[in-house]
Amino acid sequence: MADSPVALMQQLHDEHATALWGYCLRLTSGDQARAEDVVQETLLRAWRNFPALDESHGSVRAWLFRVSRNIVIDEWRTRRSQSEVSVAEVPDGRGEPDRTDQVLLSWVVADALARLSEEHRAVLLECYYRGQTVAEASRRLGVPEGTVKSRTHYALRALRLALEEMGVVA
Repeated sequence: MADSPVALMQQLHDEHATALWGYCLRLTSGDQARAEDVVQETLLRAWRNFPALDESHGSVRAWLFRVSRNIVIDEWRTRRSQSEVSVAEVPDGRGEPDRTDQVLLSWVVADALARLSEEHRAVLLECYYRGQTVAEASRRLGVPEGTVKSRTHYALRALRLALEEMGVVA
């Protein structure tokens, strides 16, 4: 890492800006303005936490990605708490439970599934979404049962990796 904060910021930008921008763009569901704001805030926090960026404490890129993810989560929580306050102030009288977490989780899982190969996505949809047995999934997909089992194993690993890359699973 560079010795001065100015040189560090230039080095951070040169080495990580493109990857950080892409990551933030995914975190903000393609909202370029929000992604730019998150990248800017992340780099500002890097500037303020210059000593924390020592490579001996771990990967700088991982630190930047973690900070970006935390910024997006904090923004989401703030908006959610503000909307809960406004809903509480004007009750609708229906008494319906808040399904925000379920909707957000389904979006995240759908995004992660979209990152998988077609074969992996198909086997997970058959076995988990449609609740098919291995034998039923085998018939529907036209592959041997052993292939369904191995694809399911590797598809779950790929899904977990996709979720980790998205900052969802630690």
